[in-house]
Amino acid sequence: MPIQHISARQTLVASACVLSALATGCSTVSNALSNDKVDYRSTGAKAVNLEVPPDLTQLSGQARYALASPGTVSANNFTQQQQLAQNPGATAAPAVAPGTVRGVTLQRDGQVRWLTVDQPPEQVYNLVRDFWTENGFELTTDQPQAGLLETNWSENRAKLQQDGLRNLVGKIIDNLYDTGERDQFRTRIERTAKGSEIYIGHHGLIEIYTDGRKEQTTWKARPSDPALEAEMLSRLMVKLGTPKEAAKATLTADQGSAAAITAPRTRLSTDGLSVGFSGNFDQAWRRVGLALDRGGFTVEDRDRSAGVYDVRLASTKPEEKPGLFSRMSGWFSSKPATDTLTRYRLKVASQGDAASVTVLGSDGKAINTDGAKDVAKQLSTNLE
Repeated sequence: MPIQHISARQTLVASACVLSALATGCSTVSNALSNDKVDYRSTGAKAVNLEVPPDLTQLSGQARYALASPGTVSANNFTQQQQLAQNPGATAAPAVAPGTVRGVTLQRDGQVRWLTVDQPPEQVYNLVRDFWTENGFELTTDQPQAGLLETNWSENRAKLQQDGLRNLVGKIIDNLYDTGERDQFRTRIERTAKGSEIYIGHHGLIEIYTDGRKEQTTWKARPSDPALEAEMLSRLMVKLGTPKEAAKATLTADQGSAAAITAPRTRLSTDGLSVGFSGNFDQAWRRVGLALDRGGFTVEDRDRSAGVYDVRLASTKPEEKPGLFSRMSGWFSSKPATDTLTRYRLKVASQGDAASVTVLGSDGKAINTDGAKDVAKQLSTNLE
């Protein structure tokens, strides 16, 4: 369970803030988007840069889905249908504002979602960068040549309970509330023969107490949220020029079509170094890429033609930080983390409708270590 939103002591502090505001004749209101699913823009000081690597312990409660026939939901088609319904016999031509991108389509293959864009990565990269900064994130990774962007760890303030106390005093006590969760997003832009493919992967953390007195906490990995990934893809469609109503309809149609998808099966090999699953090469490449994004692996290089991902894994113990009482009194302490960088090569292959990903050493040769088996186990979890 996440950390409690507000303590008894915090309530007293909040009450004092209310009295202070009333005494000075000031009034405040919260500007959080209470009816919205995400709100990172009001995070401000609540954003934290946590250097936390993939936790190779298999997470429970992850709901994944099976590969289905590739599905396409086009916002452009939705807009055209609306225009034709309003003006039968006319030829619909959706307007594209300056600085936007044509041909933005949400694609789905099982649980994997991505955007296809009829423009090369050079034409969309800056717009994607602006999208994240406009939504309240800082970018910790910004690599145009690799088509890779990664945000800092940030808090979704829309998850905060909107109780009477918080609605009354608003931002006066805003910093006293905490969801106990942090989100990080990775965006990959891959070049295709017709333009670009854009992927968004979510990586989540949850704050838990490490002692019975509830004075020390630490951050642990929590399952990735495919619905949150879909939401951010829908918002990115709007940034790229899709009308907001069309993007919402696209997301609704996608969620409806995904409801009946059943869980897939992945097969860990007997030696524990490769994972088998269903799908052709294109499906396998996309699924492995998203599994790496969700798992927090750093992809140093990728070669789609060779079916190779070169990844780096940092084995770091998450830092501990004081609990709520210590934070309120201003006392902070942390333990330094020690990093051990390990690199692996992942080989994606397929034959017919059967695919696999094998963990190799950084030199591309077979390897048989506990670390490599842990990587394969994590991939097996994130591929489901």
